[in-house]
Amino acid sequence: MTGIRDLSAKNGRLRVLGVDPAASGPTGYGIIDSDGRAHRVLGYGAQRIAAKRQKESPGAALHDVHALLCRLLEEFKPNVLAVESVFTALNMRTALRLAEVRGVVLLAAEQFGVDVFSYSPREVKACVAGYGQADKRQMQKMVRALLQMKELPEPPDAADALAVALCYLQAEVLERRYGLSQAKKGKTAGPRVNVRAVPGSGATPFRSSSIRTNR
Repeated sequence: MTGIRDLSAKNGRLRVLGVDPAASGPTGYGIIDSDGRAHRVLGYGAQRIAAKRQKESPGAALHDVHALLCRLLEEFKPNVLAVESVFTALNMRTALRLAEVRGVVLLAAEQFGVDVFSYSPREVKACVAGYGQADKRQMQKMVRALLQMKELPEPPDAADALAVALCYLQAEVLERRYGLSQAKKGKTAGPRVNVRAVPGSGATPFRSSSIRTNR
């Protein structure tokens, strides 16, 4: 079977959905289209789940994150999903919550037959900012510069998601140029499943959480 990534290679373009999952804060997302040299931002934002919604049931917040990812996967049809991995230095409770959110992200990608690649926060910062301890403001500035954006990507969670997508694209360039393969964290699924986001989820987005385009 010809995979989605193989099809993208034929026309020389690659579309990446970057995701910055959060245990309690907003989940950031960013979509980049690239020909290997020039990158174009198709959209970015962050979704915060309202506290009232989170208290409705243990799975309410996870349901809304899944709905968001399904909507993005269906609308933008990315070839690859890049996601930040769980930071092992987190306390146990936070790490478990973050792992649950990442699980929902992986589930959505599998349902849409999209390859998943995972990167640690330090890897992303070192790749984008050249410094593994870069703060959020530094990451925002570097993302804006690398993507030639007219404005600073807000909120910071959205910038982090774009940075994760950039990390994948940088690694992809190295793979094509030097034959260094990336370690894939998920397999391409079978036929694409048409999963639609459930309306009326009750999520309360940031002002910038509606998908913003870089024009």
